[in-house]
Formats: sequence, C-alpha cells, structure tokens
Amino acid sequence: MAQETRPLVEGKYLEYLDKPLVREENTICYGDMNDKCILILEIMSTKNVGGKEIPEKILIQVIDSKDPTKIIKQGMKQGLHDAFTIGLVWLDMALKAK
Repeated sequence: MAQETRPLVEGKYLEYLDKPLVREENTICYGDMNDKCILILEIMSTKNVGGKEIPEKILIQVIDSKDPTKIIKQGMKQGLHDAFTIGLVWLDMALKAK
C-alpha cells in the first residue's frame, strides 16, 4: 500500500522539533499532517498578567490527522507550558503505537 503524502502549505511557518507549529486565534496545531495524528491545543481561558493576556486553561487533544473528528487522547491542563509538554508526550506515544 502506497503511503499518502500531502503537499506542504506554501509560505513560512514556525517549526518545533522539525514539525509545524501553527496558531490561529485560540487554537494551536502541532504536527505533520502526513503522520497518523497531530496535537491540538485549544486555549479555553486567559488571565491578565501585567496588562497582557496569558493562556490559563488549555484543552489538549491528540487527533487523527485523516479524520479530525476522531480523538485519540484528550485532557485539560493549567498553563500553556504544561499543556504543550504533556501534549508532546501524548503525541509521541500515539505516533509510536501500532
């Protein structure tokens, strides 16, 4: 069976650990769409610190890249750093699973 590949989106975007990291409003997507799953971080609430809005409550989802309605793992964390860290672990585990 031939592996399906998708063309890269034109333009420049941020990469972290050789995978695209894209934010649109309160949604952060991380991962390669050619992999079997990607990480979605949804900013559910923010707090004001020193006049700046800081993400507070984050919904973490590892989803199937071919079928975005299929959620592989889901959880909630306080703070973007903690959410992204646990999300990277979940994504790595999901990509290594058969």
